[in-house]
Amino acid sequence: MATNDMPPSTLTPARATGTSTAARTSRAGAAGPARAAAPRWLVPAKVLVFAAGLYPLARLVLFGLTDRLGANPIEFVTRSTGLWTLVMLCVTLAVTPLRRVTGVPALLRFRRMIGLFAFFYAVLHFTTYLWFDKWFDVVAILKDVGKRPFITVGFAAFVLLIPLAATSPRAMVRRLGRHWATLHRAIYAIALFGALHFWWMRAGKHDLAQPKLYATIVAVLLGWRLLAWGWRRIRV
Repeated sequence: MATNDMPPSTLTPARATGTSTAARTSRAGAAGPARAAAPRWLVPAKVLVFAAGLYPLARLVLFGLTDRLGANPIEFVTRSTGLWTLVMLCVTLAVTPLRRVTGVPALLRFRRMIGLFAFFYAVLHFTTYLWFDKWFDVVAILKDVGKRPFITVGFAAFVLLIPLAATSPRAMVRRLGRHWATLHRAIYAIALFGALHFWWMRAGKHDLAQPKLYATIVAVLLGWRLLAWGWRRIRV
């Protein structure tokens, strides 16, 4: 459950389903529901967001079926899934600022879905590297992790994503309590590692236009969170 020190962040619901007192009151029928009623547009919007989240996968499948993955299909799939992982991470981090700007609390209900799509594409990205690039050669993978910095930070980001995805269900939010917020602040490090992974991967090819763009986006989103946290500390 998120504290007031830092905003909730990533692969989890906006908050737990309510305090035990509110839940008991709701079950007893003595008061309204523990959570505010969802706006009518929420369900259709979630369907649209879910469909949008599947677009990168559908695009890859279509390109594969129509022989449009280029001269190096493995590289194409690896780069595409990696880029979409970073996109989903940025969108996840943008939900809270967008909610603050628009004043629409229901936007927070999209955060878990988008965060899980980030994890989904990260799994596809890592699996492509593990399977088609390295053929499950653990020794070769460990050498890559130790010798190639962009692989090192990318691997670290993926490992950090795993517990965030595993603790995304509301039941885990309730079980972890305030420790959940501490765990899920790892999303900030994950976003930084993701941007750095992309930058270092492209640096060797002198192609930094996209890495600079995403590094700027991540810096702005994390800077906003730092300023918001500092402002709350000052007011307290």
